[in-house]
Amino acid sequence: MIDNKQKKNATRFVLLTVFAYSMGFGIIMPVLPELIVELEGISLSEATLIGGFIAASYAVFQFLMGPLVGNLGDRFGRRPVFLLSLAGFSVDFLLMGFAPSIIWLFIGRSIAGGLGAIFGPANATMADISSDEERAKGFGLVGAAFGIGFMIGPAIGGLLGAYGTRTPFFVASAIAGITFIYGFFFFPETMSDNSRRPFSLRRANPIGALFSLRKTPGVLGIAIIYFIWATSNNVYPVSWPYFAPIKYGWDSKTVGLSLTFVGISMALVQAFLLAKIVRKWGERIAAMTGVTVAIVTMLFYAFSNNPSLALALCLLVGPLGMVMPSINAMMSRRTPLDSQGELQGFNGSIMALSSLVAPLIYNTSLSHFTSEQSSVYFPGASFLIAAGLAALTLLLLFLLKPASNIGPTQKSSKPAQRS
Repeated sequence: MIDNKQKKNATRFVLLTVFAYSMGFGIIMPVLPELIVELEGISLSEATLIGGFIAASYAVFQFLMGPLVGNLGDRFGRRPVFLLSLAGFSVDFLLMGFAPSIIWLFIGRSIAGGLGAIFGPANATMADISSDEERAKGFGLVGAAFGIGFMIGPAIGGLLGAYGTRTPFFVASAIAGITFIYGFFFFPETMSDNSRRPFSLRRANPIGALFSLRKTPGVLGIAIIYFIWATSNNVYPVSWPYFAPIKYGWDSKTVGLSLTFVGISMALVQAFLLAKIVRKWGERIAAMTGVTVAIVTMLFYAFSNNPSLALALCLLVGPLGMVMPSINAMMSRRTPLDSQGELQGFNGSIMALSSLVAPLIYNTSLSHFTSEQSSVYFPGASFLIAAGLAALTLLLLFLLKPASNIGPTQKSSKPAQRS
């Protein structure tokens, strides 16, 4: 059992790492299209398609490898897996910075996705050091750290881009390397020896993890809710950069400003409001509140043509940031201590799968209803679909059995006679 000092060191490292990861990702965003154009000698329009495939390579490998990384964490502890993921993050951007051809960009993102990036180990660590009542707060802090880093990263990347398209990649790699060194000396192991379990290759894949976790009462149903919500919420990252210019006539600067507003709003709610709501009303009410706000805002974006109100609303979507940490905490409380890594790896696979599905739904509908061939011009179609999925999420959360009706959380999934 770690003491309070070690717990603070672990929390500090987790939040610092998530911050560094999201900032690094944000740093490369402004220059990645230019680097693709530079490597392939193609137009920006063609580079956009390749950029989508690069993003998909990350999602595919995260989907396939997330449970493997999570199971390794349940066997060997969080520290080695966390540091390995962080080292992979550094190597990822270093490879992309030196990339002599487009294939190296695919290799770099595949490495990051295959190692589970940061969120699986981060959430598993927060689960280790948090009580049942504190887990939603811990997951919320992870989300807030990501949001703050993602606000800062693009601004830094835009400035660094003046020194060449590869400079931001090297800076992102250096940030990850420095964070790795810090963690090597100050990040304690957060998983006790008696909470570990033997590694099972049968469980170390998405299908195996699904069959393993479905044995835990209530988890599979919440996992379905998790996927539906993730797909709904993904309308913002996959559709917003195209939707906002089409519907509101915004330039890239205004789109960036709107995303900054969203990041600020969500970070504030996750850092200062989520824990209070969960403490008073529980995770399910917190999640349902966030989903309700999502439905209202998505319907507004689907039907409203007022750009000023649309931009202002970006400052009010913060409650959306309560949904994912709350649902994650609901799953974590129902999962044995020695399967927390497996759970977070499986959740990473769910997120990756939703990242693959969302563009097929939202970008296809946006393209169809804004094309000259369409008999109906309706750019809000993607947000109307997202609102429908959010409404389904709300219904399923309402019908979900409380944890007290499912049974007590097990402390371990190992046989009782095992020492």
